[in-house]
Amino acid sequence: MKPHPGQRQILASPARYSVVACGRRFGKTELGKLALVCRFLQGARCWWLAPTLQMADQVWRDLKQTLAPLPEARVSEAAQRIDLPGNALLAIRSTHHADHLRGAGLDFAVLDEAAFMDERVWPEVVRPMLLERRGGALFLSSPNGRNWFWQLYQLGREQAQAQWQSFRFTSSDNPLVDEAELAVIRRTTPERVFREEYLAEFLGDSGQVFDNLHRAARAATGAQPQAQGQYVAGVDWGRARDYTAIVILDGEQRAVVALDRFRQLGWARQRARLQALHARWNLTRIVAESNSMGEPNIEALQQAGLPVTGFQTTAPAKRALIEALALAIESGQLALLPHEDLLNELANYTLQRRPDGSYRYGAPPGLHDDLVMALALAWHAQQRSGTALTFA
Repeated sequence: MKPHPGQRQILASPARYSVVACGRRFGKTELGKLALVCRFLQGARCWWLAPTLQMADQVWRDLKQTLAPLPEARVSEAAQRIDLPGNALLAIRSTHHADHLRGAGLDFAVLDEAAFMDERVWPEVVRPMLLERRGGALFLSSPNGRNWFWQLYQLGREQAQAQWQSFRFTSSDNPLVDEAELAVIRRTTPERVFREEYLAEFLGDSGQVFDNLHRAARAATGAQPQAQGQYVAGVDWGRARDYTAIVILDGEQRAVVALDRFRQLGWARQRARLQALHARWNLTRIVAESNSMGEPNIEALQQAGLPVTGFQTTAPAKRALIEALALAIESGQLALLPHEDLLNELANYTLQRRPDGSYRYGAPPGLHDDLVMALALAWHAQQRSGTALTFA
């Protein structure tokens, strides 16, 4: 591997502890592997730490392949470690169970996606292992709010902390990344996600998904069906204590015109509520969640002549659904009704980023997100109704 200028700057740092905040595809994992292998071949005892077993396993496979030409290397597949004569050690560890991480002294540790590790890993596990041998550490991560990784990043920015140095690089700092491709991603990605994942910005911990809600709440109340109107709907079915929610959009005006929210009704009565809305608004397309009891309800509605299609809510599909809605609200593409329940759900809806880069979207414990999901499904229906979309 030939490091690019940003990677070379980090590798050349004399600091004992280097903290690197970087955007996606900057090349941090390749940088970490190169730093680890160099130390290992110099006789150091090294650990690579990752937040999940899957991430640790991938690095283990890569390093085994890199070091395969060394005839003197002793490889332990079960322990995921490689030893060289003279006490050199390279081991891969997952921090998923931080309490299980213990070992002898280390010369060097790489903490990959450090911001997504248990905050105890550094002070209670890794730092004590570096004490006797005065070892160093390389912290690599994209930001995840202002947690313990952000605190270490601040240490490296202070001139008084001579042992620490911090670096921040965006995705654009990798010369292999196509700027035109990044521009496309920026136009089609919610601002918060782009700033954190690609610009490596440390944002506040609120995790709020939807911005500009008050500006977006500009749709007129009391709208009436128009003969030439094109109306679509999204349906999120309620289970047990959850609400069933229905949101109707004017596809041409890109505005919410009506919504309905109810619970503790049987499936037949829920379908009847939707049929009544269809009769009133002459809906051209309805997208309904098909998970669990959604499919039987969809089949019954289709048999009754309603233009219903199902949407299977998997984790990747939900992310795409929610991010499309967030982008529409941020960019002013969608006008919302100033409905208290709708705006409260949108304001409270949060995301938590996982170590693999995926997000968990949902309402905080004890709150609901049925109107959010119905609105997202309605916007999904609008996008596929033949009305062209443009982004500024």
